[in-house]
Parts: sequence; structure tokens; C-alpha cells
Amino acid sequence: MRATARVLVYSDDANTREQVRLAAGRRPAADLPPVEYLECATLAAVLKELEQGGIDVCVLDGEAVPAGGMGVCRQIKDEIFRCPPVLLLIGRPQDAWLATWSRADATVTLPVDPVSFPDALATLLRTRLSVNS
Repeated sequence: MRATARVLVYSDDANTREQVRLAAGRRPAADLPPVEYLECATLAAVLKELEQGGIDVCVLDGEAVPAGGMGVCRQIKDEIFRCPPVLLLIGRPQDAWLATWSRADATVTLPVDPVSFPDALATLLRTRLSVNS
């Protein structure tokens, strides 16, 4: 097992980024390594981190402004070679069809739920870490 998993968290709202960190904690599941969070508040920061590599999962805020997480998701899926899986935070369950358009791998609704969020993150981490091991 790797020493840490790296999770990129994109939101223009510091409270949303904090909700993500607090909901998943240092280890979203017992069978996974501890998580290191990389927080990004801008699209430019997201692209820079992804270009450097080593990201296991991206958590993108679909309600972020000016670059919403759905558009960011679609862009990185098109532009980043072997793009990490994306967990998209959506404002309403009815927005799930837009998440499909953006090619998100999973969705959870805002505010971040401390039960469903870590489960969704753990599922994506397991998939990514098993592929890369």
C-alpha cells in the first residue's frame, strides 16, 4: 500500500474545501492509505497541479465560480492524459445529468454529507490505487 493518497479539492469557497477535508478525514476508509489534500481555488491552480502529476482523485465543486466544477471536469477529461477520477459536488440531485455530460466518475450533493462523501471518495481511491499498483 502507498504511503499516502493525493486528493485535489477545487472550490472557490474555503468553507466547501474545509467540508470536504472534515467529511473524509485523514483516511476515508480503513483499507486506504492516509489522504493528503491539495486545495485549489482557481482553474489555473487545478491545471498546474494536474500537469505535475501524482493526483489520485479530484473533488470538484460544481457550484464554483467563475469556472464551475462541471466545466472544469469536462476540460480536464479532454486535456489531461490519464486523468484521475473526478468526484463532483453538485448543488441539486437534478444536476446529475449535467455531471454525466461533464464525464464525472461520481457525484455527491452539497452540502458535503459526512456519510456519503467518504464512501464515494473511498470507492474512487480504491479504483485508482488498484490500477496504479
